[in-house]
Amino acid sequence: MNAPFRLVQGSSGPRQQSPTTCGSACATVARMLVDAPFARWVTSGEGHPVPGAEGATAAERFAAWERVVHARTNGWRAPGGGFVLAWPQALGTPPWGLKHELEHGAARVGTRYRVMSVRAHSEESLRARYRRLLDLVVDGEPAVLYVGNRLLPRHVTLVLPGERPDVLEVYEPASGTVQVLDEEAFAHRRLRLGGWSVPWILVQPTGHRRVHDAAPAPSAWRVPRLAPEPDLLREAGR
Repeated sequence: MNAPFRLVQGSSGPRQQSPTTCGSACATVARMLVDAPFARWVTSGEGHPVPGAEGATAAERFAAWERVVHARTNGWRAPGGGFVLAWPQALGTPPWGLKHELEHGAARVGTRYRVMSVRAHSEESLRARYRRLLDLVVDGEPAVLYVGNRLLPRHVTLVLPGERPDVLEVYEPASGTVQVLDEEAFAHRRLRLGGWSVPWILVQPTGHRRVHDAAPAPSAWRVPRLAPEPDLLREAGR
């Protein structure tokens, strides 16, 4: 049996398959990290086929799922019913769409997320935010970091736990690489992620989980499970 899909510093992961799907690539990789049968199908084409992730190669299957994710994160319908603000696909992925995606299958079951703007934070506040992420980001519960220039957010990356407890790592979908997310570079807005340096928005775990005693209702945002899987609360201790 294949080992679970993992990404660590220095490894080469999937690359985004279009100029506007960096967010969708991050969501797809996040799902691969928590759903082994899904990851196995995307990477090797083995196991039960996943509807929406068809293709003859890993790149084709990854690109197909990117399109599925992009359509629903940018659409009108929210998971579980209701409506959200639609967003043009040509402008990338909105943070509220990634929040819903993470909460509905792309992170550990029950993990809750919040969207936070960090563009106007001071250096001290950015350091505090980085250290808070060290506590919140664990295996199966990544964060999403939007980066850009001084004027606009332009790119989406996936923040992962590091090999040491005092370091975070980041998956950069344009290159498919995993590198250290340096605290100094984060605090001084000197990141080098896909050519962008300024942190803009975080979609981060709250540190709380909603536990379901009964099986959840089917959702169009979920991949049909091929194997068992091992009220929004305010984040404490900002």
